[in-house]
Amino acid sequence: MNLIDKDLQSVQEVRILLRKAKAAQKKLAEMNQDQIDAIVKAVYEETYKARVMLAKMAHEETGFGKWKDKVLKNAFASRGVYEYIKNKKTVGVISDDPVSKVMEVAVPVGVIAGLVPSTNPTSTVIYKTLIALKAANAIVFSPHPAAVKCIGETVRIIKEALASVGAPEDAVACMSLPTMEGTSELMKSDDTDLILATGGAAMVKAAYSSGTPALGVGPGNGPAYIERSANVPSAIKRIMDSKTFDNGTICASEQSIIAETVNKEAIKKELVAQGAYLLNPEEAAQLSKFILRANGTMNPAIVGKSVQTIAKLAGLTVPADRKLLVAEETEVGPKHPYSKEKLAPIIALYTVDNWQEACDLSIRILEQEGAGHTLIIHTENKEVVKNFGLRKPVSRLLVNTPGSLGGIGATTNITPALTLGCGAVGGSATSDNVGPDNLFNLRRVAYGVTELDDLKAAEGIDSLKDDSASTAYDGVIKEEVIRSIVEQVIQHLK
Repeated sequence: MNLIDKDLQSVQEVRILLRKAKAAQKKLAEMNQDQIDAIVKAVYEETYKARVMLAKMAHEETGFGKWKDKVLKNAFASRGVYEYIKNKKTVGVISDDPVSKVMEVAVPVGVIAGLVPSTNPTSTVIYKTLIALKAANAIVFSPHPAAVKCIGETVRIIKEALASVGAPEDAVACMSLPTMEGTSELMKSDDTDLILATGGAAMVKAAYSSGTPALGVGPGNGPAYIERSANVPSAIKRIMDSKTFDNGTICASEQSIIAETVNKEAIKKELVAQGAYLLNPEEAAQLSKFILRANGTMNPAIVGKSVQTIAKLAGLTVPADRKLLVAEETEVGPKHPYSKEKLAPIIALYTVDNWQEACDLSIRILEQEGAGHTLIIHTENKEVVKNFGLRKPVSRLLVNTPGSLGGIGATTNITPALTLGCGAVGGSATSDNVGPDNLFNLRRVAYGVTELDDLKAAEGIDSLKDDSASTAYDGVIKEEVIRSIVEQVIQHLK
């Protein structure tokens, strides 16, 4: 009888991949900046060439999103990320200040465990590979079980690119048999130096609980506030562009619209004009039953699906030309599905009287889910932007831009990334859009600039008398004792 245990196979595979990755990383660590940059360029060029094929594979395998939007994601993850990082110093001496006499040396973290979601599989692998290699690290991927083929093909292309420039191919690897036990081994192994986690809240929590240093992200639940000074048609176009991009599978995409009483009707009219479907109260109640599962988590059946597919699931009839489902909402909380993250073309619509109320409402929404992630505001009032920037518990406050594309740095000048940190408030180790700067340590070479005698002289240490402090202190103690005795006598006489 030939018994095969998939868990044991997966664990063994991980151990082999990590051992090879560790040896490959030692070779990367010996390379100079020019050599590393040549490797990164080769990977970018080959993955960019394959962007269309990989997008179609990802869409076919997962059933999420739109393949043409995934082409843009792959282009962003390859060319967009490369253009941003190509001139960065990430190897060897990266700064040397003759004034402060401090030199900084970049030290790779080593072998990285890359956890990959099914919503953005090929683009996440491309992005994480580029930033890992740029900092002279190796990376081993744990693919989502629903995206093993397209992720494996992406890694195969990357390995060919590595071989073409004489780089160690084992510097990038991927599990072929992902299981919970195998991924746990990957995260907890002594050969893993850092976990780069992108995915669901449970997976990210597991990464932080593994005992290995981790950079993870929390869920998004970004409100989009359309302040009264905003250009409503432009604001709605940006929201529609963002929330329908790849059927809402980017976590920075808008999850609710906050309108003001004075512009609510204009917003609703523009939503319809640009392809949204406004659910009536009965339809909204019917759809709400399908947004969350019984345990309160997002229903995977709606993730990355079209409006028509979601409507059919919920038993609704929606015109074929509609691209976004909009439900009016007044409440926030776990019993109100529209107030939570929905990685699908579904969005809530709230109404407030002024920006102060919008400020408070957005905080309530974010504190329920999405703290530390992203908030979007459409306005021409810089004072409102300033007030939001000072108060909101987010790492990205985006102004007059699509949330999904602005959050990842495609339509803004923040670091292009597909791993968006949420800071301490969101349970993350960083608030950054994670880039190569997060994947190396700094060794600081510091020259002495003063002596102990100089420090003593600056504080006048040598001029202090040996008994002055103790005498003063003793006097304080004696006064306290006498006061206590007097108080006790007075209490006794009473």
